[in-house]
Amino acid sequence: MTTMQVRTFLKVAPLLPKTTSVLLRGAHGIGKSQVVRHVAGLIASAEGLTNFEVIDRRLSQMSEGDMIGLPSTDGEVTRFNPPEWYKRACDKPVCLFLDELNRATPEVMQAAFQVVLDRELNGWKLHPQTRVFAAINTGGNYTVNEMDPALLDRFWAIDLTPDVQDWVTWAKESKAVHDNVVTFITGNEKWLDPPRSGDSGAVSPSRRSWERLSHALVSVGVADQPDNNLFYPLCLGYVGTEATIAFHDYVKTIEAQVSGKEILEEYPKVKAKIARLGQEKLNVAIEKLADYITKNVSMVNDVQGQNLRDFMEHLPAELRVAAWSKFTAHGIEKLELTKSIHKWCVTSILEALSVPKEDVEKVQATTAGKTTKKAKAK
Repeated sequence: MTTMQVRTFLKVAPLLPKTTSVLLRGAHGIGKSQVVRHVAGLIASAEGLTNFEVIDRRLSQMSEGDMIGLPSTDGEVTRFNPPEWYKRACDKPVCLFLDELNRATPEVMQAAFQVVLDRELNGWKLHPQTRVFAAINTGGNYTVNEMDPALLDRFWAIDLTPDVQDWVTWAKESKAVHDNVVTFITGNEKWLDPPRSGDSGAVSPSRRSWERLSHALVSVGVADQPDNNLFYPLCLGYVGTEATIAFHDYVKTIEAQVSGKEILEEYPKVKAKIARLGQEKLNVAIEKLADYITKNVSMVNDVQGQNLRDFMEHLPAELRVAAWSKFTAHGIEKLELTKSIHKWCVTSILEALSVPKEDVEKVQATTAGKTTKKAKAK
């Protein structure tokens, strides 16, 4: 077979004649199903097909009746009623994906070949715009049936060799994988689909298992919480011990990092992360914010001002004072903050210091007077 990278396959496959059956060959878990779904989306867009469904059949789990349907009599004639999924492929354009072709029983495999070669099954013809894809797994510790070379010649057949960038690009574009997983794999390519160990029962990472882990972490709500007691065991069950340790340590590291830019420009996005930081890491975040404003901001706009206020409001009382001290050391108090933000900052710090309410009101009045004089002077 011809070896081909995913990015090339995605360009070529949608251009093939509609009656050409495509065979993908590759190791378990490299993402053949996702690639077929991606191609189906490209075909639907190019041909203006709405509801272009991907019918995914795993032939290794099908009996002969699941594949060819069941017979019925019409007078003296016996006919086969097709399975519901196959009839859909006859009634409308779909993408029919016959997965694990080389793990099917001989009876199921013969029926699948009739679909592939003749585009019909027991007299039921596929819709003219239905596309047929098949896949076979290579390697692994499971039993496979040999493919007849004469039958292979009837396919447009390729060995799929996805690289890490292919997967990262797909994960980002499809938004099917959490950012923590994507960035971890981007910087730790060896963990995407490393060679499997000699232990056939060992759990090991693959493209598929990382996607499934991502869905599980998001579903449970712990994708950003490495210290949650569910995070580690969830990872263990999907990607195994070694990958779990590396991924867990990575997420702990990035969760401890919040940039000054994120706080000032995108505070709502990092609010939950900041809420989980301890005092030491909050101090680091304050320093980063002060440094970012000093180097990059000449005047705080309304959005930045609100983000600054929200961040300060989140801080414990003693850290609000420390934060303002650091801002002062960086000269940030000289920035032309809006009146409301400046007033709130001063008030917030005084309240944090347990200054009596009447004294706070005096300071507020003094601050307002100074702000008015500055405005008149301008």
